[in-house]
Formats: sequence, structure tokens, C-alpha cells
Amino acid sequence: MTHQEKKDKNTKLRGALRRRDLLEAGLLAGAAGLAGCLPGKALAEDLPRAGGRAVAEDDPANIKVMREINARLVTDDELLFLKQIGVRWARLQFGAEEAPLDLIRGAQERCARYGLRVYSAVQTSYQSPAIQLGLPGRDKDIEAYCGFVRNLGKAGIPVASYDFHPGNTYQTATSEYHGYTTREFDLDLFRAKLEKPRYDREFTAEEVWAGYAYFLKAVIPVAREAGVKLALHPDDPPVARMNGVTRIFNTYEGFRRAEELAASPNWGILFCVGTWSEAGAAAGKSVIDMIRDFGGRGKILEVHFRNVSSTLPRFYETFPDDGYVDMYAVMRALREVRFNGGLGADHVPGLAGDESRRAGAAYCLAYIKALLRRANQEVG
Repeated sequence: MTHQEKKDKNTKLRGALRRRDLLEAGLLAGAAGLAGCLPGKALAEDLPRAGGRAVAEDDPANIKVMREINARLVTDDELLFLKQIGVRWARLQFGAEEAPLDLIRGAQERCARYGLRVYSAVQTSYQSPAIQLGLPGRDKDIEAYCGFVRNLGKAGIPVASYDFHPGNTYQTATSEYHGYTTREFDLDLFRAKLEKPRYDREFTAEEVWAGYAYFLKAVIPVAREAGVKLALHPDDPPVARMNGVTRIFNTYEGFRRAEELAASPNWGILFCVGTWSEAGAAAGKSVIDMIRDFGGRGKILEVHFRNVSSTLPRFYETFPDDGYVDMYAVMRALREVRFNGGLGADHVPGLAGDESRRAGAAYCLAYIKALLRRANQEVG
């Protein structure tokens, strides 16, 4: 090989390496743009890091990106899909039927075969009107839920998620927004045409609070003994009264009162970013301020990472990059308070030809992972 040929070869090699560097920088810059960050911070080595290092994706101190799955119906194909797109955590949904220990452990074992660990689980016997409205027969329903919490403890699943909004209407329509299908809620339409008494009488806020206090008094000691934490979801949509029932978990003050009522390290919140964003200023604290307050005290146990088009009185649920909330600011705030619980996409919109919602889920989860990687690089 002549000297000139060697020189040309080295020049090409340096060019190839340079293109690779540019490609990597471009990918990181793309992730930065995706996350809504300032330009000029594309390369990982340029990023400020807490403690001098970025947190690895599988570090126990990191956020656990997860996907909710139906424990009774999930197929091996669905579990393989989650493995393929890099999801390593699951939230198990059991519905209202009893979830015995062997069913829970069986679901865990199936998940484990695809590299999925279970962070939290839901069994909806707590949605019994007897429990949530303080009606006769609630003790039997509460004991059914306590049995589920005990089983989670035996299975080593740390979080049980629940909500407390009887008489709820979740949406007024399934609509098209920016070309995809999603849930819409229009408060004026609801009041004018859809609202109607759900029960034989109306229920005041203090009656619902009394029902919640009774529920906590029974369940918190069981959760403590089982080593399980209870994660409370806010009212969705965050409307103060629906179908004759006053709702109590749509403001900051409501959650502070609940925390004081529980007075337990086993009580926390499932912070639904979408739901809180639907309320806007009426919630009493912004999404970021809620994260700094509750998250700063370790009371955020789980996060639903969803965006919305606007606040009430009318909104659409959107993909995480298509709403009014700066979702990178949300992710960064979560890392700043050292949140390390489960975080997943919520109410995935529908895309053309995507009846299973896999494409939509992959889109949401990839976006989440990109935001998290950026936050890990910047915050640590």
C-alpha cells in the first residue's frame, strides 16, 4: 500500500469515526429536543450530574418504568412485546374478583420469565359502594381487600394502588384528537345531558370522609403488618361533585387531610400527572409543587405519566408529548426528589390499526424512557 493510499484510508477511518460521533450526538440531541431541553447540552459528558455520575437504568435508586397488565388475561406474546421494548417492571391488574396467593405468584412467575418484576397491583374490591359510602355490608368487602393486601405482602409486592371516588363518570366521549382516538371530558356536556343521581340519595363530603376514615382504620394495620404501602389515586376527572356524590381527592388540601388521617408510613399517593393537570389552579398546587411536597417526603409511591390538552371544563387525554404540560419538567422534578417508584403510561390513546394499543404503548414508553435518561444525566 502506498503512502498516499494509507493516508486516504486513515482519512476515511477518521471520517467514519466522526460520522459515528455525530450520529451519537445527533441521537442525544434528538432526545434532548424530545425532552424539551435547552440546546447545546447534547453530549452526555457535557451534562451536570449529581454525585458525579448518571444513574443507571437498572439502579434500584432509579425510577422503575412499568406497564399495567391484566394478570388474568395477559398472553405470552404481550409479555414478550414488553421485554422487546425494554420494559422491566409491571403493575398487575386483577379486577374485582378475588386474587388468591397462588394466582398472584403465578402472575409473578410468568412475568419473571420475560424479565419483568412486579412493583404494584390492583384488586378493585375497594370500589364497593358499601366501603366508599359507608353503607351496610362494608366490613365484608373491606376484609376481602385486606386479604388481597396480605397476599401482596406474602408475594413480596410492595405497593397496592386504589382510588376512592364513588359515583364517578370518567369521560363524556371517545373522540379524535390530532388524528388519534382518546378519552374526552366536557364538564358542561356532563352537567347538561349526562349527569344523574347514581344512588338513592346524595352524599356529602363528610360522609365520604367518614367512609374513607373507616376504610383506613381497617386496612392500614394490615398493610403495615404485610409490609405493603397503599397508593391513593386522585379523583379523575377532578370535579368536586358528580352524580349526587361529593368527591374529596381533587385538591392538595384533600390529600393533606388524608395523609394526616392515615398517620402512617404505609400511606402514600399514586400521583396521576394527567388527572392533576386536568384541575389546573383549582387543585391548589401545581404538578411540580405536588412532587416537591409529597415526593420530597417520600409519599409518592407510583406515578401515572399522562398529559392532557388543557384544564377543565373540557380536555382530551393526549400522548405525553402532545399536551399542555412540560413532561420533562415533571420527570426532572421526580428525579430531584429522588423518586424511585413505579412510573407508567396511562390511558394510552388509539392509533390506526392498533387495536391492541401496542404501538401507542411503545410510543409512550419510549418517550418516557428518553425523558428519564435525560433526567438521569442531568440530575443523577
